[in-house]
Amino acid sequence: MSISHAPPGSHKPDISGISGDEVVSVDLVPIVPVSSRRTRVPRWLRRTTGPLLLLALWQLLSSTGVLTADALASPGRVAQVAGDLTADGSLASAMTTSLQRVAAGLLLGTLIGTGLALVSGLFRIGEDLVDAPVQMLRTVPFVGLIPLFIIWFGIGEAPKVAIITLGVTFPLYLNVYAGIRGVDSQLIEAGESLGLSRWGLVRHVILPGALPGAMTGLRYSLGIAWLALVFAEQVNADSGIGFLMVQARDFLRTDVIVVCLIVYAFFGLLADFIVRTLERLLLQWRPTFTGR
Repeated sequence: MSISHAPPGSHKPDISGISGDEVVSVDLVPIVPVSSRRTRVPRWLRRTTGPLLLLALWQLLSSTGVLTADALASPGRVAQVAGDLTADGSLASAMTTSLQRVAAGLLLGTLIGTGLALVSGLFRIGEDLVDAPVQMLRTVPFVGLIPLFIIWFGIGEAPKVAIITLGVTFPLYLNVYAGIRGVDSQLIEAGESLGLSRWGLVRHVILPGALPGAMTGLRYSLGIAWLALVFAEQVNADSGIGFLMVQARDFLRTDVIVVCLIVYAFFGLLADFIVRTLERLLLQWRPTFTGR
């Protein structure tokens, strides 16, 4: 005889007097764990609630006079100025110039940081030769090297790209190096027992194991790249988002400054979204906790 439990609140069947050969059939109701139940509010709406509330508070403080126009322009004024800068093409031109500088610095910094991390992480002699100088240089504020870069490279695009490159190199180096040295030694032994060569171990075991660290380093590097761009474009620049901010500062235009800051924030958010997408594509093999 097989008996199934009835759902809570339903009428329990009377099984007294039923012989062992008889079967009692009861409808089953699947039990859904509380942690797996989805909320009715879409996630995109929950993620946009915070910025919208902050925007509403900003508008309220501006409307009531708590925030004066000299201290911080209102959201309406900022939107109007953004439309004017877009209409005359100055904002698009500045964004294009800034993106080119970040792309060049990010490319060079990624190549240098990843290359140094591979040399230092894969070879002991490489660690002895590379790691100590890198650890010394990364403690030097890259902003403090701006005068030297101007002396070495002049006042053109080279010092600006060099500042961004330097800011990108060290976070990427640290995370890729830590990812390589964090690979489980048992995986290395398993690869060797399967007959993998040294290059095979690097390709199939070490590099995939270091990929999560590399993605983390890339996210940090992108954030620092935009931070370095702010400093780079305020040094003898005649174009770019930073140049617009310097002009606005001279004329006390808080509305233009806020527009430039919003552009920086948007680019940073877009870059983080791109890296998150790459993580989902490249790290599908790694199940992670996504929150409850």
